Amino acid sequence: MTAAAIPFDSGAGNESANLWRLAWQRFARDSVGIVSLLTVLFFFCVMAASGLRLIADDWSQEAGVNFAPPAFLGPEPSATPSSPQPSAASSDAERSAAGEALSIVDPLGNVLSEIRKDAPHERQDTAIVDPLASVLAEIRKQSVGTNPAETRAATLIFGGDKWGRDVLKKTIKGTETSLFVGLAAAVLATLLGTIFGAVAGYYGRAVDDFFNWFYSVFTSVPYLLLILAIAAVLNQKGTLTVVLILGLTGWTGIFRLVRAEYLKHKVREYIQAADAIGASNARRMFVHILPNVSHVILVQLSLHVVLFIKSEVILSFLGFGVGVDTVSWGSMLNEAQNELILGKWWQLAAATVAMAVLVTAFSLLTDALRDALDPRLK
Repeated sequence: MTAAAIPFDSGAGNESANLWRLAWQRFARDSVGIVSLLTVLFFFCVMAASGLRLIADDWSQEAGVNFAPPAFLGPEPSATPSSPQPSAASSDAERSAAGEALSIVDPLGNVLSEIRKDAPHERQDTAIVDPLASVLAEIRKQSVGTNPAETRAATLIFGGDKWGRDVLKKTIKGTETSLFVGLAAAVLATLLGTIFGAVAGYYGRAVDDFFNWFYSVFTSVPYLLLILAIAAVLNQKGTLTVVLILGLTGWTGIFRLVRAEYLKHKVREYIQAADAIGASNARRMFVHILPNVSHVILVQLSLHVVLFIKSEVILSFLGFGVGVDTVSWGSMLNEAQNELILGKWWQLAAATVAMAVLVTAFSLLTDALRDALDPRLK
């Protein structure tokens, strides 16, 4: 059999599979990497369950008293006052007072009474309709027998905020928002950086000069200042806005590394062989070269998830992030700064611990992936 009879791609898929299998074997020997992977997967499961409304769907419900302490601290002394047993007469008076407290005042009642009093005698039979009568009747009907103060818990598992909302549920919902923003923005930035770097590194010359100029424009402004300026100009709060701001500005580091890899790989023998058999430029870029630089892209994706989670927290903490109807770790820290002055530390601790655990696990996972996927360790 001659050399020309051997297919060019013979065994290429098996070799690629073997490389990934060897990388997994190296990764499996790293106990820190395995623990980090399990931690990250746990946070992803929490994000998915919260997104599907299986948990923490009622995070905005006022389940406890204002600033309810954590359960392990016990209720505050003011929350459980000791009072003598009331007598029957006092109980009737208290029930009457409670009924009056729960009564809903008609804002037009006095006005309509004066109109009826001053109306001429011959027109007394003409009824003056209260436009809010039906609405107030429905509200009274729904509020009969309910006392919100009695349904609120004196303590919650990890405490409550100033409105009595459960801090644990807010942390779970904040995990969904912050992790989704970090992951979606990292995917967008990685996609842009990979495409720009591949085109610039493969074609070179004028195309490379244009992308280098584009890259210099973005890197000439400090990253944090750039995202804050864009967020202030857009003045549009929301999860999608934060994802676009971070993803469209964070591709520069990935672009630089992918461009360098394409400059190195485009002159190698296997690309020259692909050119000899008539492979198109797109096939050479994304079928032959891209799998050989995928380890760099995967590591950069993990790094940028961490970067964008921290960036989202900063934006939300400063008031440029998610909207007021959405909770994230940054918005929790924004609320906690005022609570900390009053000695209510549990919301700050919950958001900080959750963010620290996830960011640390992602950073250790990235280091383990870099060691496992580095071709020089084969």
